[in-house]
Amino acid sequence: MPLALLALAVGAFGIGTTEFVIMGLLPEIAADYGVTIPTAGLLVTGYALGVVIGAPLLTVLGNKVSRKRMLMVLMGLFVVGNLVSAVAPSFGMMLTGRVVASLAHGSFFGIGSVVAAGLVAPDKKAGAIATMFTGLTVANIVGVPLGTFIGQAVGWRTTFAIVAALGVIGLLGIARLVPAMPRPEGARLRGELGAFRNPQVLLAMAMTVLGFGGVFAAITYIAPMMTEVAGYSDGAVTWLLVLFGVGMFLGNLIGGRYADRALMPLLYVTLAGLAAVLAVFTVVAEYKILAAIAILLIGALGFATVPPLQKRVLDQAHGAPTLASAVNIGAFNLGNALAAWLGGLVIAGGFGYTSPNWVGALLAAAALGLAFWSAALERRTPATAPAEATDTAAPVAVHH
Repeated sequence: MPLALLALAVGAFGIGTTEFVIMGLLPEIAADYGVTIPTAGLLVTGYALGVVIGAPLLTVLGNKVSRKRMLMVLMGLFVVGNLVSAVAPSFGMMLTGRVVASLAHGSFFGIGSVVAAGLVAPDKKAGAIATMFTGLTVANIVGVPLGTFIGQAVGWRTTFAIVAALGVIGLLGIARLVPAMPRPEGARLRGELGAFRNPQVLLAMAMTVLGFGGVFAAITYIAPMMTEVAGYSDGAVTWLLVLFGVGMFLGNLIGGRYADRALMPLLYVTLAGLAAVLAVFTVVAEYKILAAIAILLIGALGFATVPPLQKRVLDQAHGAPTLASAVNIGAFNLGNALAAWLGGLVIAGGFGYTSPNWVGALLAAAALGLAFWSAALERRTPATAPAEATDTAAPVAVHH
């Protein structure tokens, strides 16, 4: 595998770390700025909405310049956003930094996947893409827990400064190691937009919003939930996030393995399981061992939906999947934003720190209902043969 993939993996590691580390540091940030936990949850919502806006917008703009240059611009945005977060004197400025960093998220994974695939022989494309996305997986097993530990021990600003430094390393690596690649030719915006006329594409994206929203409803408020309800120490949140990361890793493997074989049955099982675990988590959150098991299962079941949902969008978008794929990355983050906001509402309403789990269970159950509706609609609609994919098509292995 070319060394250029290492530079892409470092970028993916930094992006994955900054997205998820906020959950473990929410109490510290809230205390530092003198805001409530639900208000601090807006840092999750703001980041997610930034991805929703940035993914399609910057993907379209990225067709105007070379892919290497666009990747460098995206990493530059990521570095600036995290530096602003690290030094922000006010909560509003912190939120601004989060949004700036988030603009790079969706486009980096979409364009980076195409670049990774173009660096190797045709029979090694999937392995190249997987190598880049290893950075994202490792971020949730190593980067997020370590960032949480550093943030609690030294200060959360240090965590964001370190993440910015990771972005600089990724930027320099891309500049030095990624070969110059020509600007994409033949990518027509009208053709890409045409994919959204297919109701199955829209249903798949709605499943993405609701299904992954179920995960974030619980995980956004995992730190106060585990310290205030389960009785864990602040330091234990680090290891609970490791468990969540391990669950993500296992779920991604399961989803990737079975999405090609039985896509819709896999979605039925994982979404039903996610709804059930989230509902049970509300009851067992006060028991340390059961709470830890629930966190592992939420990570596994939640991330097992990622490959089939992404593949569903790409299959239904046929020959114009690039923009649809980027928008679906935004859909994952729209679910994150919606769930973080709803979770904050029920906490602020006095329903307790476990109440976001019920929100998550309802969101996952709604996604399951859409999956059954999508399958029923497909049975009534004649199948159409997918068009030939172009070299600009985004690969299946794309993250939220």
